[in-house]
Amino acid sequence: MSWIVVRVRSDVKVERSIRETMHHLNLTRVNHAVIIPKNDQYRGMLQKAKDYITWGEADLDTVDAMLRHRGRLVGGAPLTDEAVAEGGVHADIGALATAIASGEGTVKDVPNMKRVFRLHPPRGSKGWGGIKRSHVNGGALGPRGDAIGALIERMVEQ
Repeated sequence: MSWIVVRVRSDVKVERSIRETMHHLNLTRVNHAVIIPKNDQYRGMLQKAKDYITWGEADLDTVDAMLRHRGRLVGGAPLTDEAVAEGGVHADIGALATAIASGEGTVKDVPNMKRVFRLHPPRGSKGWGGIKRSHVNGGALGPRGDAIGALIERMVEQ
């Protein structure tokens, strides 16, 4: 399994250790997302930065949409099936998405792929729903579980 993590809030006037944790997660700007493996080390990092990020479990459709629409190579070129196959581990974007969603692969399997996905702010009348409240209270922060797919879908659309 993997998690999708999205940065919701800026790091202005944030404690240094939390800011460093977000940078270790490669979340340097608002609306940036990363896909990380599900393990105890990352769980601790997510818990530390919970007031500035949101996360949930990655499913195949969400990961595939992120890779196809927002995946980029070094230099800014879009991610293609040829670039994934060139890495030699996976045949195409669909196979890479399947491996990432199941936890058997990571975005590091493609050599020149950027680890960060630059997403659009959430579309729709709800937007973030409040960036100072947790998800269980109608806001945007903290763990979402499977509901991360709906948020990512609103952020990936073109």
